[in-house]
Amino acid sequence: MILTGFADEAATDLSTQIKATKELGWEHISARSIDGTNIHDLSDQAFDQAAGQLNDSGIKIAEFGSLIGTWAKSIETDFHITLAEVERAIPRMQRLGTNIVRVMSYAQEPWGNDQHEQERFRRLRQITSRFSDAGIITAHENCMNWGGFSAEHTLRLIEEVPHMKLIFDTGNPTFQKDRSKADSSSNSPWQDSLKFFHAVKEHIIHIHIKDCINPVTDHVEPVYTYPGKGQSHIKEIISELKKSNYKGFIAIEPHIATVFHAKADQIDWKQCYDSYLKYGKQLEAIIA
Repeated sequence: MILTGFADEAATDLSTQIKATKELGWEHISARSIDGTNIHDLSDQAFDQAAGQLNDSGIKIAEFGSLIGTWAKSIETDFHITLAEVERAIPRMQRLGTNIVRVMSYAQEPWGNDQHEQERFRRLRQITSRFSDAGIITAHENCMNWGGFSAEHTLRLIEEVPHMKLIFDTGNPTFQKDRSKADSSSNSPWQDSLKFFHAVKEHIIHIHIKDCINPVTDHVEPVYTYPGKGQSHIKEIISELKKSNYKGFIAIEPHIATVFHAKADQIDWKQCYDSYLKYGKQLEAIIA
């Protein structure tokens, strides 16, 4: 197991992200944003500067957390926007020496509405093909997207999209209802992270660690906790990974001090930095 993390939860600027990574004794960052901008949207000048900083520091990039197909984008969004993100991401990933790109399967439509499954599959096949041609692995994350509806939905994506792999986020099932069920009532059960993991584990190449407690209802942020303190079965999943001799990356995505999509003026960055370090150390203790 190799530890990494979304260091943009510790700080917005890359220098402090690198500092937090080194303070934990780690050698990798899971890249997402710098100064509030995703790496595939940085200007050429800003990206060149970031690449130089990383090279000088000796910190490597474990994965690229792109905005491709995220929960913030409808399946009806112009696909040319997505393809442009892919084309910008490829040369930057190649320069940074990382071969895993995180993608999603577009925002969930309300339960019972047309989910446009075939269009999602079509888009993901094109996305994956373009990255594969560049020697990059496309890895789908089970976030608040179509593939996050259930383990069955994720496995359907694997069937429909050749060469796509999975990033499993431990926390995401904990605050999402299981949409493989026909019943859309509020009594439908939350997903179970350990059961989801068992169902998809043979396709997983990368792990994200979040932990939280089931929210009181839909559309309410869950209470995020330190690893092992919530309902996301962190200890059990780590144990399973150790038993299977998992050699890949495990990335922390704490959401303790702030949710990633919170407004900048609502964030106490000193608290973020300190909690990021504490989170990393607590995960190390669980693994040990």
